[in-house]
Amino acid sequence: MRRHPRRGEAGREVTQPSERGAEVGRRIGVGLMYGLWKPRVLGSWKVPATGPVIFAVNHSHNIDGPMVMGVAPRPTHFLIKKEAFIGPLDPFLLGIGQLKVDRSVADRGAITQALDVLSAGGVLGIFPEGTRGEGDFASLRAGLAYFAVRGGAPVVPVAVLGSTERRGRLIKGLPPLRSRIDVVFGDPFEAGDGSGRRTRKALDEATERIQKQLTAHLENARRLTGR
Repeated sequence: MRRHPRRGEAGREVTQPSERGAEVGRRIGVGLMYGLWKPRVLGSWKVPATGPVIFAVNHSHNIDGPMVMGVAPRPTHFLIKKEAFIGPLDPFLLGIGQLKVDRSVADRGAITQALDVLSAGGVLGIFPEGTRGEGDFASLRAGLAYFAVRGGAPVVPVAVLGSTERRGRLIKGLPPLRSRIDVVFGDPFEAGDGSGRRTRKALDEATERIQKQLTAHLENARRLTGR
């Protein structure tokens, strides 16, 4: 996918995220993650090799996004809150194909970019809980269901399981350096019911379906890894 500017809502320029940039981000991420922690990746073979895919990632550490970006078998475009795009991080994150989203409004520019990623057969990364918390998929926002149904993309659940120990942490929100981080990819599934409906009821039903799948994957990942 090439980056090409176009006009979004209120004349704001919307730039198509670069798949080449996301691949550069993947290479940077894998070097950084393996250098600072000890990732163990399970189930990456389950990720479809081609076509649109959505990674639904639990979120309990600040490194969850970079970790998945680095160890995933395909370059990934994450929807990231605009507050993270500060100073030099703004051009850097945009340059590696990440999507800036304003969570305080219905950000039509970010929505358009995300759908463009899927329509081009790319991988979209989403934290369905909306923010960093317990990382247990207990409360999901409707955005994931919307993109899955509207974009016609299978959802791949991803569980990132790191140390919860506070000892050894240099920065709040990060697991201790050189600790083991398990990244478990699950089986892809369709969020919709096959009808193609995009009504509020259909999206609510899709969200319930997604939550059951993600919760089951997380439980299985914990059993598998002993976390």
